[in-house]
Amino acid sequence: MACVDEHHCRATLINTELPCFIFVITLSVFPDLRIFIPVNYTAMAQKIYTKTGDKGSTALIGGTKVPKSHLRIEAYGTVDELSSWIGLCKDILTPGTETALLQEIQDRLFTINASLACDPVKEPKLRIPDLKEADITLLEKEIDRMNETIPEMKSFIVTGGHPVISQIHITRCVCRRAERCCVRLEQEGGEVEPIILIYLNRLSDYLFVLARYIGHQLNVPETPWKPRVSWEM
Repeated sequence: MACVDEHHCRATLINTELPCFIFVITLSVFPDLRIFIPVNYTAMAQKIYTKTGDKGSTALIGGTKVPKSHLRIEAYGTVDELSSWIGLCKDILTPGTETALLQEIQDRLFTINASLACDPVKEPKLRIPDLKEADITLLEKEIDRMNETIPEMKSFIVTGGHPVISQIHITRCVCRRAERCCVRLEQEGGEVEPIILIYLNRLSDYLFVLARYIGHQLNVPETPWKPRVSWEM
């Protein structure tokens, strides 16, 4: 953590487990207001390694030290993993409407991580980017748009059929895991914005429909799951 102090502004630089540094700006004229600014590593003229986490701890936004095994770290680490998988999906798809939305989804996941990485007790007045209902509505509209063009699903589907389809389904599973981490964090007393849970839930639905939509565009037949029935007692 590094600080600079001028006449009316104090900037605190926090190194977290997020793929960016965090500037927290405090203005003397508004002492209760703190402004959160994520800064990508590539924009910082300094070393990647800081050695501050060598003993297995890291800092939340606000400066509170927690073990890297903390459920909050697990939650935003899994969201970070999800963003990386979505980046891979974006890279293997033909550029178009879907890739543009995946890019926007990655931005929203950074927003989620900014919220999850905050210490809600120590720094309750941090001003961080926020999710909006419009972000969820956008996913729902895309789900409806794609769903109108694909056959009705009449049974469970065995995933696969094409590397791109499988990749999207893997990403969907990671999204569900990120959602479960956030739910567990909330259940164990950690503060999680309700809209984060809604967004992750809707995002996994979007990824499921996206996989079916891409498969339909590629003319890949779906494999329905046919449960094996045994009459032996």
